[in-house]
Amino acid sequence: MKLQQLRYIWEVARHNLNVSQTADSLCTSQPGISKQIGLLEDELGLEIFSRHGKHLTSVTPAGESILKTAGEIIQKVDSIKSITQEFCDETKGSLAVATTHTQCRYVLPDVISNFIDKFPDVALHMHQGTPTQISELAADGTADFAIATEAMELYSGLVMMPCYSWNRVILVPKSHPLSQVNKLTIEELSRFPLVTYTFGFTGRSKLDEAFSAKGLAPRVVLTATDADVIKTYVRLGLGVGIVARMAFDAVDDDDLIAIDASHLFEPSITKIGFRRGSFLRGYMYDFIEMFAPHLTRDLVNEAASRHSKAELDDLYKELALPSH
Repeated sequence: MKLQQLRYIWEVARHNLNVSQTADSLCTSQPGISKQIGLLEDELGLEIFSRHGKHLTSVTPAGESILKTAGEIIQKVDSIKSITQEFCDETKGSLAVATTHTQCRYVLPDVISNFIDKFPDVALHMHQGTPTQISELAADGTADFAIATEAMELYSGLVMMPCYSWNRVILVPKSHPLSQVNKLTIEELSRFPLVTYTFGFTGRSKLDEAFSAKGLAPRVVLTATDADVIKTYVRLGLGVGIVARMAFDAVDDDDLIAIDASHLFEPSITKIGFRRGSFLRGYMYDFIEMFAPHLTRDLVNEAASRHSKAELDDLYKELALPSH
């Protein structure tokens, strides 16, 4: 059994069983990968992948268990490489961050700019996706960090740390009836069509919970993953917008009225997560602290040493989170 064979089966699984794409990503040949997978299966005496002709169609039950262990081995090998790189040159390397449009567009630009200034020789890669996709990218090692509000708890293999709390604003054109309301209620809001985030994005669950608590259902006529798209359709008169507070810019969005909604919805907490057992290089600690100054190296290391949600909650209970 060779480490290369384990990496091949792991990468093939990550590429949805597409051997051609896997070969391209690893800069090798498709026949070479297929041959090594066959040799590994012969050595083990079982199939890792089911086949239809020459095409891989699924992962076998035994293959699922083998892939899980192979992933753990590859993670350890990658950690060894990171340790070596850290001691050879702590200012060079790469950093991959997976996050949502809202974080990437409205929260991260200053952090990224400061990070690039401090570490110009670190190659920075940004991945955007749904919260579930973001968590998956961190869980399988494609991304070093996942930054999101929703779905992070679904992945027990991630160490998750709270970064900041935030709430929402209601966006309407200046001529809209709600622009004259002193203190908006859920009941008043339910009278209007809504334009907001897609379910599973950017704290959407808190919005649904607030309506449900009043026995109401939000009349959502359009959803988007992008706050700028939501604002566009509010301007077109499609409905009342509900976005994260940080997505409203008083200068760029001066044609819209932003109505505070912090009394209507529970605040949401954005978190940063990384794969448990990962070796964090020095500049990775710096990135975390630039994004969330209260997450010091000591606190990050302490969080990584705790395994249950109760232990982590106990660690974080005294933290005073900043607000956006």
